Order: sequence, then structure tokens, then C-alpha cells
Amino acid sequence: MVRKGSIGFMKITWSRISQLIFLILFLYLFVTTEYRGKDEISVAINSFFRANPLVVISYILAEKAIVGLLIPGILMILFTVLLGRFFCGWICPLGTIIDLITNKIRKRVPIRFIKGRFKYYLLIPLLSAALFNVNLAGILDPIAILVRALTFFLYPLLGYTVRAGWVGFYDLIGEKSDYVRPLYSFLKDYILPFRETLYPLAFISFAFFLFILFLERYERRNWCRNLCPLGALLGLLSRYSLFRRLPGKLCHDCEGCKDICPTSFDQELFQKEECILCMECESKCRFKRANFSLRGFKRTTKKNNTVPVLERRVFVGGLLSGFFVSRLFTFKSPSEQERLLRPPGVTDESVFLKKCVRCGECMKVCLKNALYPDYSRAGLYGLFMPVMIPRLGYCEYNCSLCGQVCPTGAIPNQALEEKKKSIIGLAAFDRNHCLPYVKKINCIVCEEHCPIPEKAIRLESVVEKDYAGRTVTLKRPYIVDELCTGCGICEYVCPLEGKAAVEVYSKTKRKKI
Repeated sequence: MVRKGSIGFMKITWSRISQLIFLILFLYLFVTTEYRGKDEISVAINSFFRANPLVVISYILAEKAIVGLLIPGILMILFTVLLGRFFCGWICPLGTIIDLITNKIRKRVPIRFIKGRFKYYLLIPLLSAALFNVNLAGILDPIAILVRALTFFLYPLLGYTVRAGWVGFYDLIGEKSDYVRPLYSFLKDYILPFRETLYPLAFISFAFFLFILFLERYERRNWCRNLCPLGALLGLLSRYSLFRRLPGKLCHDCEGCKDICPTSFDQELFQKEECILCMECESKCRFKRANFSLRGFKRTTKKNNTVPVLERRVFVGGLLSGFFVSRLFTFKSPSEQERLLRPPGVTDESVFLKKCVRCGECMKVCLKNALYPDYSRAGLYGLFMPVMIPRLGYCEYNCSLCGQVCPTGAIPNQALEEKKKSIIGLAAFDRNHCLPYVKKINCIVCEEHCPIPEKAIRLESVVEKDYAGRTVTLKRPYIVDELCTGCGICEYVCPLEGKAAVEVYSKTKRKKI
């Protein structure tokens, strides 16, 4: 018997074992989804997104299509309808982290305004907006929230801390550093990120993750109970599952389940759509009454004082909110559009916006640090989506990793030869800024670095007089539009400080939303 207030993981149950296994698997896939000196990534964290019902349903509503990549999520939906909301109690890595980190936090009075139906006020507008071709699910999806916090903040911070600490450790032990060098080599090759980049929106991503943990001060599994749109969706799907708990209400001579249950016993009655099947009530029941079994379909009625999981006003209000939210999020600043550069292979902006789940994995594996989370170029709709910023990095000509790790195909998984021909944008010279044009001195850096075999940047020789009156032969660069893919290396290597003399602009014709 576990004492009240003890750590939940001290009494091992099958659900706890499953949680730990999937958390370890999640972290393993996260670390594996990284450039490790190979041109291919065989396994990736995208498996969790493809098995995510919120991602699947939002994709289907927005794209009005079903693709093979989403089959794991469709199977998860079917299993949830049959068995119940087991994903939250057996698989979800964010739920496991909440249990591990916040289990000993003393709970205060629950926050009233996020009780009850609040999570449905988040879920229904998200699904409604997707129906109106605006897919926002990735902003509040728990898996995406966790991956962004790790990718943008925690993982780069881990790499920087270990590498900086290792330098200090080497200085401390001096000549004996050879004995521990194999350990560092192992960490560098298999654990640490291959670079430490603190991305834009990193602190916001981490702050949102901390906010979820902070909510545990007020109620156990507060995020899962009251805010998580994925949990709300799984609750709806599990409303009529065959897997039932008996008894269906608190025993009047005990009521111990009310203190044990992390989500379901808010009142006297057991709430099927809230149960995450952790089975703590069964393992800790003093009288061995609580049990779970396949007992067949049973409709809840007003006779046993339960209420519908979705009231009409919640549903109708959510649909209308989704429509207005979809219009609000599609507003964009025209001045930002010319520099809106998407990853290679994206040819239709509207399709990309519908598919992208905002996981950040394409940015994590980008070899030359070209991709960053967007916060303005595509308006609110593009929040956390990848954009290429050539002044900070460029698209490596011989790399196709971003398409390999994308969970929904928003970035197509192209063969390398096909990817090399993908048009990202079009470079253009500013002749009022370029050295051969303005200062009459030669500079061929951009032409030297152009990776296109036929050279998309070429030089023309002209004879002119410089500002001292001397005759000079200048090599002036120009762009061959038909060959340029907009990889951005020319803008990246331009030796001028600040604004580059050559910049990449969006050329791909993208449909309006």
C-alpha cells in the first residue's frame, strides 16, 4: 500500500511502466533526429506526430484529404474509440514529465475560470478554423509544445553547457584529459546537438512549457484536465468506449478514489471522457473494488446525473469562433511577403500552411542554420513555422534532411537530385550596395560560393575608370535567373556588414488562402 502523498511512481503499475518506456522512446527519437554525419535520418520524432489524433484530424479538415503518413494517427483514433483515453495515461510524454516533475507540489484551490468546458473552447475553434482552411492545431498541441521547448531552448542550452563545462574540466585535469576524451566523443557523436543555436521565440516556447508545469500548483494534471485540446479530443472519442471502470461512482464508505484520480473524479461520479486509464484507483483501492474491463456499450443519461460533454452553446460558439479566428490569423503584412522563404520543395504556400504542425524539427536538422521559427513574415498564421533567413544561414546544396523529418509532408521528402532543383526564391543584386558597382573594386565571393554546377552567379568583365581616374578591369556579378534556386549562400557569404549586396526574394507563386 502506498501512503497518501507519496510519489506516484513508487508503486509501479503497467501504465507507469508504459509512460516511462514511451518517454525514453520519445527522448531517444528526439536526440536521433539530429545531424550525425549522415545524409539520411532513418528514425525520427515525427512518429509521435503521425500518431497524434489532433494532428491527423486537423490535417484532414484543413487539407480535405487523407495521406498514408497519417495512418498511425487514424489507428490511434480507432483504439481510443474502443478503449478510451489511454494515450494521455500511457503514452503522452508531456503528461509523463508533468507527473515526474510536479508530483510533490502542494495543490492550491483550482482556478475556476479554466474549469469544466474550457478545453472545449480551445478544441472546437481549432477544428473549426481547420475546416476553414487554417490549421492552428500545432500551436496548442502538447507534443508540439514539448518538442519546441526542447528544440529551441533546452537542447541547445544542454549542448552549450556541456561543451563549456568540458573545456573547464579539461583545463582542470590538464594532461589527464586523454583518459576522459572518449566520453566526450561519445556525447558529441550521439547525445549533444551538432550546434548550439538559440532560436527566436525560444524563451516564449520554454515559458509556455513552464506555464504548463506551473498550473500543477493549483490542480493535478491541470493542463490535461482543463486546457489540452488533444485531451479534449481524446475525451470526445472515448465517450462511448467499451473499456469501463466499475464502480461508476465513489463508494460512500471510502471515497478514496477522489484523492487518487488525477483527472476523473471531480464530483461523486466517474467521468469516462476524463479518465486517462492510469488505473491508480485500481492499484490503490483498499477494498479491491475498482477494476477496468471490457463491459460493452452503455449510454450515460440524465438519470445518473451526468451532463453532456458538449453543450450546444459550446459547440456553436466554438464553430463561430473558429471562423473569426481563421480570418484573423490569415491577415498578413504585404511588406513581409517578398522575403518569405520556405524550405526547399514547398511550392504552394496555402498547402504548406495547412500541413505544417510547427514542430521545429526541420530547423533542428538544418545543416547550415538557415531555418528559423517565424513570428512576423507570414502573419499570426505563420507563428513557429519555418522560414529561411539567408543572412543567418543558407540551404546546403547536398542536404535534404528537412524533408526527411517533416511529419506531415509539409516539406516534401525529395530525393537529393530533385531537391537540388527546388526553387526557394530568386537572388537579386543591389547595385547601389555591391562593391564592384559602387566602389569600383573587385569582389567575387558570391560567384565562388554558388553551388550550382553551371553557376547561377556569373561575372562579366567591364573596363571603367575608378574614382582616382585609373583604368580598371572590373568583374561584375549578375544572376542567371533560370539557374538560381535561391539557396541563399550568396547572401550569407557577402562580405559587407549588415545588409548584403545580394538578397534572396520569394519567387515561388503561392496561392492565396
